Amino acid sequence: MTRNYRLSVLDQSPVAEGTTSADALANTLDLARTADRLGYHRYWLAEHHASPGIAGVAPEALIGPVALATARIRVGSGGIMLPHFSPFKIAETFRMLGALAPGRIDLGLGRAPGTDGRTAYALQRDRSRRIPSDDFPQNLAELLAYLGDTMPADHAFAPLVATLPSGTQGSPDPWLLGSSMDSAIWAAETGLPYCFADFINPAGAEMAEQYRRNFRPSRWLERPYVMAASWAIAAPTSEEAQALAAPAAMMFAHLFRGELIPVPPMEKALAWLAGNPDSHRRQRRTLLGTPAEVRGLIDGVAAEYGADEIMLVNIMSDHLARRRSYELIAAEYGLADVADAA
Repeated sequence: MTRNYRLSVLDQSPVAEGTTSADALANTLDLARTADRLGYHRYWLAEHHASPGIAGVAPEALIGPVALATARIRVGSGGIMLPHFSPFKIAETFRMLGALAPGRIDLGLGRAPGTDGRTAYALQRDRSRRIPSDDFPQNLAELLAYLGDTMPADHAFAPLVATLPSGTQGSPDPWLLGSSMDSAIWAAETGLPYCFADFINPAGAEMAEQYRRNFRPSRWLERPYVMAASWAIAAPTSEEAQALAAPAAMMFAHLFRGELIPVPPMEKALAWLAGNPDSHRRQRRTLLGTPAEVRGLIDGVAAEYGADEIMLVNIMSDHLARRRSYELIAAEYGLADVADAA
């Protein structure tokens, strides 16, 4: 079967038990270089806060080092949680990154806080009130006006547009991320490419269709573009792939009952899951198996969404096994040959 979609990587910079955030970030740089060499299309960094198991708290700080450590792959945020930032600050930061790595920077934007309520409040500069969640469309519009140089001339912030960092290829490419109908509607109305978090909510096909149906062409995009982010692990055998998924399963089971832990070793996770058979959390779609099996599952997700691109994400305690998973999938698709030809 001919592949008609791109493949990319989402990295949350997992912190394995007994290691440090510094180790996790070194692994991120290693995996990014690997993904670049293997022929993946883009490499996105996530934003999660106050978790001992995830080092990816600031994609805006990590994108630059990843871009400089790679040569071809697009690098971006998956995503920037806009409620924590002023639109102008994000415009400045990502125009600067665009100047650093021209033509290779993506700005994926999300509405979710990426953390619990207390941490979200701690992230606020103004503690006199809680920032409302319903101001996202207004902040998104302001940010796009900065990036697209479409700020009304009579707007108080209009003179700031000319001060933004500049590069040879202009602004980063903005995206809208989400796992709900609201994000699909906003992406369609603003004419942005849309990435749906299938690994959070596997019922996104209808939202992707609504996005396509209501899409309005914009200066950013002429026609709708859908990417689905899916949880995938490949290994030489199906049994090993299932075992490699155990650390994340244990981690999420603890998360759903309010306990945050680093990513446990595989053997510890397997033993814990065996002793807690009723701990299985809300259902998340997982694409696990041999490379050929995972390809078949990815093909199924791509067909379900009518996806132009699939972004693969996972959390493992063993970095070498994690890197091997992406290597096996890339080899199954022949990604390096396609990248070399391009």
